[in-house]
Parts: sequence; C-alpha cells; structure tokens
Amino acid sequence: MKTRTRIVLLLFSIFFSLIIVFSIFIFYFTSQYSFNDFYKRLEIRAYSTARVELDNKDYSEVIKEFKVEYLEMLHDEKHYIHEYENIQKLESFAELNQLNLDFLKSIILDGVGSYRINSLFFSGIKYQTQGRVYLVITSANNFYYNHHMSYLRNLLVTCIIVTSIVLIFISYWFSKRLINPIKKITEKVNQIGTENLFIRLEGSEKEDELGALIKTFNNMLDRLETSFETQNNFISNASHELNTPLTSIIGEADVTLTRIRSVDEYIESLHNILEEAEKLNKKTKALLFLAQTGFNGKTLTFEEVRMDQLLFDVHETINRIHPDNKVSIVFSALPDNPEKLKVLGNEQLLHLAFSNVILNAYKYSNNQEVRVLLSVEETSIVIEVQDNGVGIPKDELQYIYDPFWRGSNTKSFEGYGIGLPLTRNIIKIHHGEIIVISEKNKGTIVLLKIPLKTDAQ
Repeated sequence: MKTRTRIVLLLFSIFFSLIIVFSIFIFYFTSQYSFNDFYKRLEIRAYSTARVELDNKDYSEVIKEFKVEYLEMLHDEKHYIHEYENIQKLESFAELNQLNLDFLKSIILDGVGSYRINSLFFSGIKYQTQGRVYLVITSANNFYYNHHMSYLRNLLVTCIIVTSIVLIFISYWFSKRLINPIKKITEKVNQIGTENLFIRLEGSEKEDELGALIKTFNNMLDRLETSFETQNNFISNASHELNTPLTSIIGEADVTLTRIRSVDEYIESLHNILEEAEKLNKKTKALLFLAQTGFNGKTLTFEEVRMDQLLFDVHETINRIHPDNKVSIVFSALPDNPEKLKVLGNEQLLHLAFSNVILNAYKYSNNQEVRVLLSVEETSIVIEVQDNGVGIPKDELQYIYDPFWRGSNTKSFEGYGIGLPLTRNIIKIHHGEIIVISEKNKGTIVLLKIPLKTDAQ
C-alpha cells in the first residue's frame, strides 16, 4: 500500500470516527433532553388537572380556562385520577387502566413518578386535598420524539455521508500536499550519480522535519562529493607517485641493456635502480600503513601513555635523524598533577604522528626554530607545533589531508604527501582532533588534541 493511500485512510478513519462519536453524543443527549422535557410537561398537566378536577376553590375555573386557552392538547393525551385508599384498590385501578403497578407505587412513595412504553409517556403525581390522597396521571404520545428525533437522525446521517465525501477529498488533497515534496526529493535523488554529485536538493528554508531532511541529505552529498574528489585525487597522485620511480627503474634498465658496459657503469646503474626501488618501497609501505590506520576495524593495543615522556622520545628520534635541528619542547604549562599527562593510546602510532608533524615543521621551515608546547585542557592534552616556514596557501588548506597531495610552494622540498593524512588517521583512532592554522610565507601552527585518560577507561 502506498504512503499516500495510508495517509488518506488514516485521516479519514480518524475524522470519521470523531464524527460518528459526536453524532451519537448529540443524538443521545438530545433524546434524553426530549424525554425529560416531555415528562416535565406531563407533570405540569397533571398538576393543572388536579387543581381543576379536585379543588373546589374559586380559582379552579380560572385554571381550567388557562389550561384550555394556553396549554396545547398533546397527541393522545389522557388523564387518570384515582383516590388512594389501599393497595388492593390500587392494583384494580392499574389493571383496569392497563397502567404499570410499580409506576403507581413509586408515586405513592416519592410523590411523583414517570415511565414510558415506546413513544407513550406517563407522568403522575400524588395530590392531597380535603384530607384525601389522589393519584393524578397524565399520558400522551411524544410527538417530538417520534417526528423531531426522526428528523434529527436523518439529518445526522445525511451530514455523516456528506462529510465523509468531503473528508475523502480533503484527505487526498492533504496527502498529496504532504507527499509531493518527498516525491520531488525522490525524483531529484534519482538524477544524482557519480558524474553529477554537485547537484543539491532544493527545499524550503523552514525549520521543519522536511527542511532538516533536505539539509541532512545535502550535507551527505557534500561529504560524498568530497570523498569522490579525494579518491580521484588520490588515484591521480598515487599513480603519478608510483609511476615515477617505476619509469626511472625501467628507463635505467633499458638504457643499461642497450649495449655492453663496463663494471663501473653496471654498478652505477644498479645504484640508480636501487635508489628508485627504495623510493618506491617507501611510498608503497606508507600507502599500506595509511590504509591500515584508516580502517576502524583494525585491532590495536591501547595502553597508558605519558605524553611528556613520549615527546622526549620523539625529540631524541629527531635528534638522531637531524642532529642540527632547532626543535625545542616547552613544558612551562605542565599541570601539577602528573596523572593529567596520561592518555590511553598506542604509543607507536602516537610516536609516528608527532614525529611526522614535527619533522614537517623542521623540513618546511628550512631548519628555523620549531617550538613544541605541551599543555592540558579540561578534557584533553594539547600538543602545539609552531614553525616559521613556507606555510600553506589559503586556497590549498582544504587539500592537506589528501594522500600524495603537496602544496604548490613545496616543490623544492622532498616528500610524498602522506605524513599529514597518516597523522590525521592516527589522531582519529585515538578520538582526538587535529587543527592546522597556516598562512603562506608566515609559518604553520598544528594543534593535536588527545583525550585524557579517565577513571572509567
């Protein structure tokens, strides 16, 4: 069943049920009101009959004239008067006039009573005059109930039928109005493919559920488009990066094999091939490690790591690689409590991430001063790496995490463009955050935030 059909049926069922309930409510209470009103009218006639027939006072004639002139004769109206002496005579009176004995007894006990047989209504009173007790009963056919209630019933049925037809059209119109935006979204989504991920859904600016859905879908398309662009850039850059050493190796081998050469020439050629092969090996390993760190399902061992000690180890590693470096680690913002320097992480991966960032700062600053500041925030440890190097052009900052991508102002520096994407993957594995602030020819600041170890961990 289509959603539109379900909406029509749901709306129709709800409103139809409400109409039926209200119709029954109106009919029932109108009926009760007509009963009570008619009983009251019969009771008034019983009193007036008692005054006219049983009182010998002068004003009885006045009441009689008033009754004739102003009280309309009811349909099948009858009056019964019985002087109550004992129960036996009461039973005889009831049997003779075909009246309900319980009804007569209730009048004796309560002073008034009423009952009905279908549309024939009875109302009676106990009337005392001149030391005697009388039962005065008036009966009549409830014309209002028979005719007016029948009219009301027909009117309500007609209203239910007409309203049901109107409800169907309103429900259909409402469902169409509700479903049309979703239908347009579906049609638009069906037009989107890998070749046109730039298409976005158009929707109202209202802060409603549909607007939130369109906004969420457009955000997803933004991520997909970025992902596809990143993938395309990766394939393009990776193909170039891997093809260059392969081309050099093949070219060197082809040149060497064109003729017989001396031993020194063969050795030199093999050195060149080995050098290119080592480059290819490094790029391949870096690419493999990048893929591994980007896979969330990879099992890693996490343990307690002291960040200040880890930075000392990273500094020692950099000193061994580049003894002339000007990297300084600043511990002036260390907390008094050493427990706040501990994180839960993989020491080898964190060592690699920090080394990549600090070595990049050293490399792209032409061995100028690089400052590494360690500080603690409320929920995380912050490692800030500052350099005064070539920086990154503003319009290229969005590509810094694309594998094999390198800035337009870094062509004179050796590198593969994998260090920063690899670092980001490692930080993500540790549920941290990496922030890069840079300006061309003014240096770069890299903030690495790692969550503190908590008692729950």
